[in-house]
Order: sequence, then C-alpha cells, then structure tokens
Amino acid sequence: MEAAQEDGLSTELLLVTANVGSLFEDPERLLQLWLHEFLAKVSHLQPRFLALHLQEVGGKTYEKSMEYVQEFIKCLCDDPEMGAYTCMHIFMDEDFKSAEHFTALGSLYFVHQDVASLKLWNFLTHSWEESLSDIKDKHIYSGNIETIATKEKSKFPQHFFPECKWSRKGFMRTRWEINGTVIDLVNIHLFHDASNLAACENFPSVYCKTRRRALVHTIERFHLDEQNGTVPFFLFGDFNFRCDTEGVVKELTQNLTAHRVQNTKNENDKIHYRNSTGNNVLTVGKKEFSHADHQLKFKEDWLKKFDRELEPLKDVLVEYPIQFIPSYPFEEDPEMPTDYMSTRCPAWCDRILMSPQVHEIIRSDEWTYGMIGEGVCMGDHKPVYLTVRLKPNKGPADPIGCSKLPEGLANLVNQSLNDDSLWMEQSVVDDSHASSLAKSRYILIKPAASTTSPRKQTADEEGAAALASEECREESAMLLKETTV
Repeated sequence: MEAAQEDGLSTELLLVTANVGSLFEDPERLLQLWLHEFLAKVSHLQPRFLALHLQEVGGKTYEKSMEYVQEFIKCLCDDPEMGAYTCMHIFMDEDFKSAEHFTALGSLYFVHQDVASLKLWNFLTHSWEESLSDIKDKHIYSGNIETIATKEKSKFPQHFFPECKWSRKGFMRTRWEINGTVIDLVNIHLFHDASNLAACENFPSVYCKTRRRALVHTIERFHLDEQNGTVPFFLFGDFNFRCDTEGVVKELTQNLTAHRVQNTKNENDKIHYRNSTGNNVLTVGKKEFSHADHQLKFKEDWLKKFDRELEPLKDVLVEYPIQFIPSYPFEEDPEMPTDYMSTRCPAWCDRILMSPQVHEIIRSDEWTYGMIGEGVCMGDHKPVYLTVRLKPNKGPADPIGCSKLPEGLANLVNQSLNDDSLWMEQSVVDDSHASSLAKSRYILIKPAASTTSPRKQTADEEGAAALASEECREESAMLLKETTV
C-alpha cells in the first residue's frame, strides 16, 4: 500500500548536462538545431522537474557571444513546450572579466506546475527560503552572480590546474526540497587533456590525477560543510573523463611499427603507427588522434573497458550503466552530425553521477541514461541525460554535517594529499621525449619555386647536412625529424 502511494507521488526528474562552448562559436548554424533537439526530448519525456547544467557558456570569446547567450535563454524559456513549467531558476555565471570567479557555468531549473511542494536552500542563511514568491515564478540571475544566496559557486584553486594555467573550471551547487525529499544538484567542469602524447605515457595520466584531485576536493567539501549539512547529491557536468589512452594505443597498435616525426621548429611531434605495408593506421600528436577507421572504430564495444577514471571513486560516486557511444569530440559541422573529430580519442566526458545515498530516495528500477541528438549536430559535445523518479517525503528537512569523512573518501583525500608525483608532474607536462631506439632521419619541407605546394627533400641519416643547410633557415621551411621507435 505504502509503495503504491509512493509511486503515485514520486516526481519525474530529467537531468541534462551539456558543454555548449561550440554552440556560441557558430550560433547561426548550431543554436536552433540544439534547442530543437533538446526541447523535443523534454516534450517526449514530460518531466516534472528539469535540471539543465551547461558548461563553457558563451564559448571562448564570451564578450562577443553575450547577445547569443541571452537569445539562448529567451528561446528556451519562451518556447511553448516550456509553458507548463511555471517556476524557473536560472543561474548564469557571465562575469568573464573576473578571472578569480568566472566559471562559465550555467545551471537552469524548470519546475512543472503540478509539483505540489517545493523549497530552495539559501546557502547564506543556511536555511530554506521562506517566501513562496522567492521560489515560484521566473528568476534569471546573470552577469555577476557572486551574491546570489540560493546557489554556491566555486572555482578550483589555481594550484589544482595542470601547469598552473588558470581556466574556467569549477562547480555550482543548488539544493532543493521536492515534495518533501531533499537533493543537491551540482554542475561541474573539470580539466581537459592538454596533450595526447602526455596522456598516453601512462595511466593514470597527470591530467587524470588532476581531475581526480579536484573531484575529491569537491566531494570532501560537501561532506565537511557543517553549516549547510550533507544531503544526497547528483553531480553532473563535463568531467572531461578520458579513456586510458595508453591502453587504447596499445590495443590499436598490436603488430604495428611506431615512427616518430619531430618538427624541430615548433616541437609538434607526432607518432605514426604503420602496418607491414607502410600504411598509417593510427596517428597520435599533441592535438591529433586519428585512426584509419576513425568513424566506426570508436563506436564499438571494445572501447568501454578503457573508461577507467571512475574506478578509484566507486565507493563515493555511482553511475547507471552507460549504453551510449562516447559523447566527445564530435564534428561541429551540421553536415557531419555523427562523425568524430580526429583531435582526441573519443571518450565519455559528459556524465551524470550521484552519491550512493541517492538510491535510498529514488525508484532505482525506473531510469533512462542516454544521449540527446545522436543524429544531429549538437556541437563537439553531445548532451547526456538521466531520468529518475524521486520518492516523496524522504527528507531530511534539516540537513546536518558529517563529524568525519566516510572511510572511502578519507582514503582518497589522503592519497591525493600524499601524491608527490602529481605536484611535480602538473608543472612539467613533457610530451616531447622520444624513444632512444632505432634510426632517425630528417626531412626538409619547403615551398617549391613554381607552386605553393610543399616539396620534400630527404636529408642524410644523421641530419647534419640538413641542420647546417641555409634552406632550413628560411621562414617558410620546416625541418621534420622522423624516428622509428
């Protein structure tokens, strides 16, 4: 009887994460495509509570994209499909001039008129908002949102960043009581892999370790928050999780021979893996990852076993089984909506995770975990979504903090603090050292006199003549070093 009553009162949640940076690089072609697919999914699922977490809002040139961000919000909020969502809370971190605070995160929440009971947490007063007028209706916070008390936002400390280059990475949290059950919804954006060459040296890579440290830092912060207490949470965003690149390369290059090509002018190394007939099968460069069967190979099931970044965190973060192809990096061309770019090894960057306690407050047998816009260009990241049903009246009405960290989290914190290699590696990410094996030869690339196409000269085995050549000093010439490793 009680279970049947819970079924009738449970709330359908739709959680979506989307890195939208590339939308604002080409808004005229991509913005309406993206909105159409997203709204079609909302129309199909008809959730009672919709949470949309965006990363890289505004793209790389926020000051030029501001008008498109406002257009995006207006089109979304004014669409007829959203008419039944009478309560909207939108938090857009747009203060791009503040390097100390800017995260380019956008957290958008839409609540259906059928939701009977709703509360929103105030992180300044550490209590629920009392006035219904402060919760219901449409609330859009944009620009500088540092003083908005119904969200908590933080940029990761600068020393967390690989090579200490500060960029727009951090998290934003809100807390909701929906029909008597309390959850935190956390938007997060973690660090990317700056170099494929560095990433494939070993696993976990320096980038993987840095992401893990930021993630552990965030979860630890929630658990030790005595003023706001601890509640079950959903953590969804662009984690930038990458496949075990070292393992992927080994898997793809069995029986192949590696040849390193080194550009001595700009240190843009590449490794070509060739078969017995001399054809390139895989090429790996700092920002190149290209396979001869690129569009099919990375959509096959074999890749899933290399999705390993969550393994050490299994005691503190859980996830429903992934049954969709990698969400990144797709071509940004509307004519190539299902193709991957050959810049990175495709990976499941965009995820929806949760604390283990979430299973106590949801109907765990009713869920869908998938991708939006499989056949439509959605930018370089495809949005990922999760639907669950939230049980009613599971509290807690008055969250309390933890006296100590759970054992699994405490172990992760200690590992992060004691990982001396991470502190050294993050400042010196070296992707330039080649194997000492086998032969090297230098190839001089320079323009031919009669055409704009380059022509190639093979230098002597040691390359001394090429290095001494006046031709190599021409601005338009490049000296490439090819090494068989």
